[in-house]
Amino acid sequence: MDVPIGELVERQKQYYDSGITRDVRFRLDMLQKLRQTIVGAEERIFDALHRDLNKPKAEAYGTEIGIVLHELRFAMKHLKRWVKPRKVRSGFAVGGKSYVTPEPYGTALIISPWNYPVNLTFAPLIAAIAAGNTAVLKPSELTPSVSALIAALVRDNFDQRYIAVVEGGPEDSAELLEQPFDSIFFTGSSRVGKIVAEAAAKKLIPVTLELGGKSPCLVHRDADLKLAARRIAYGKFTNGGQTCVAPDYLLVHREAKQELLDRLRGEIERFYGKTPIRNPNMTKIVNERHFDRLKGYLHEGTVAIGGETDPLLMRIAPTVIENVSPDANVMKEEIFGPILPVLEYEDIDEAIRFVLEKPKPLALYVFAKDDSVQQRVLTRVSFGGGCINDTLLHLANPYMPFGGVGESGTGSYHGEYGFRAFSHYKSVLKQTTAFDIPFRYPSSKAGYRFMRRFLK
Repeated sequence: MDVPIGELVERQKQYYDSGITRDVRFRLDMLQKLRQTIVGAEERIFDALHRDLNKPKAEAYGTEIGIVLHELRFAMKHLKRWVKPRKVRSGFAVGGKSYVTPEPYGTALIISPWNYPVNLTFAPLIAAIAAGNTAVLKPSELTPSVSALIAALVRDNFDQRYIAVVEGGPEDSAELLEQPFDSIFFTGSSRVGKIVAEAAAKKLIPVTLELGGKSPCLVHRDADLKLAARRIAYGKFTNGGQTCVAPDYLLVHREAKQELLDRLRGEIERFYGKTPIRNPNMTKIVNERHFDRLKGYLHEGTVAIGGETDPLLMRIAPTVIENVSPDANVMKEEIFGPILPVLEYEDIDEAIRFVLEKPKPLALYVFAKDDSVQQRVLTRVSFGGGCINDTLLHLANPYMPFGGVGESGTGSYHGEYGFRAFSHYKSVLKQTTAFDIPFRYPSSKAGYRFMRRFLK
């Protein structure tokens, strides 16, 4: 990018002030243009994702391109309803008409991660466009092919004053965080999320943080273990386990543990073959630092399934480890890889207490047939979102908010919730001039009695 970051942001603010981005027809046209851009670049996106992460085509479409196109269709279908002012009651203001109307924050900064670099860049951008903002995108430097492609697609199809991409490393992110943005949307680790939140707080910039954490998966003794194994293997090992809402560890009832492990072994083989690290469709670990970190976890328990590694291909086989200490690093840090620790419990309350001792997770999964067991977990544990008898699928539903709580994030998006994340809801009361109520004024002798009667 040949324009200094400070100047780029100033140009975007001037473009926003022109009022063009507030026009609903303009927003719909830009959403349609983004859709055409992504559809037209589909093969280039596949190629970039394969080069950076070795993502197979079906997985790349399902978790990256397809989900973005679905989000686009949803926003375009519902935008005219989202932007309408909403009438509310006027309460004490007799004769007034009150309404709440969404307005864009202005110029937004969107910082996206490397694990789903297309999805997690464009999904927030859809929300920012729909809400009427301009946007600066900062994709991850750890997926350089995708980052360069996103920069090229945006540069070739959108005015830089409207949507722009800043490539580069942490120093560029730091410079961006010094700018006077009107909102910030960050997806990444809790560690970096705290840095973003601190920078935003200094300028009182509203911020949405989509973070991560230790997402538990509870499997009760009455669960359908065949389905549980299949859906857990899908949720955990998709994208090489590099998913913020992947099951981070299993809490399995003692009576179900062995059968679940046996079925997991079968499902992993069915998905990836007898030697998964030789499977050309196995997503690789993003870089050597993460590979070495994940490899270290293999020594913190007994390998029950998998365990093979290939440093040349940057692959780790889908792995399940047992006999893990709750104090081990693999149980303290977000794994973000294809390693699944398994712990057992005797009573569901024991499992709940274990989860409650940790920070609030981004996701939680419960496999059980007993409704009372399901409800006991859901009502006692605070978490961002999750599934009963499945994994991952909650994040693909644009009718529901996706986001964390506590250390797993703040704010949410997808569908209308994304529109809200990039909007300020402005309250306006339009008072009548046909008459005036005198009781509120200090000259009214009946004011006290009136307020005692009506303001209860």
